Amino acid sequence: GAIFFEILFLLIAIPLEAYILNRWLKFDKRTSIFYAIALNVFSSVIGWIVFFIVEPILSIAIKKELINYVFFNKLQDPSIGTMIVLLSFTIFIATFLVKFLLMKILIIFMGEGGKKTETEIISSQQRASYMNMAKLQNTNLITATLIANSLSYTAITFIILIRSLSIK
Repeated sequence: GAIFFEILFLLIAIPLEAYILNRWLKFDKRTSIFYAIALNVFSSVIGWIVFFIVEPILSIAIKKELINYVFFNKLQDPSIGTMIVLLSFTIFIATFLVKFLLMKILIIFMGEGGKKTETEIISSQQRASYMNMAKLQNTNLITATLIANSLSYTAITFIILIRSLSIK
């Protein structure tokens, strides 16, 4: 069940995030899809690694609730809802940060950050202009990553909601 939903979530998140990257960062469609696949697969792998590191540390009660939710889509302890909301928000922020950092790394290594020009003497005015342009590009990258992550998380939340309503 968990593997099926992970694949389903990736199949939903990748096209949504590729569309946002294409529109906001003006990448071509192929590049946008490549980045969306890389970001989502890497962040999923990192998420599963973190889960398998944290899982042995969890209390028996939390493990029991986790197993009940994964296999039966039920939570037996109503007080765990607050913890789920807090954990969901934490996962969203962590995923956003991971995707943003991965995006920066991919852009640097893939050479999308702009073509290097010949070394020449740069005036202080040109240097300030380059710095402002770099800040603007960084802001666009943060905004695009945040919007893409928010959109994919919203779609995934709707799927989880539909799943929970259809099982009852």
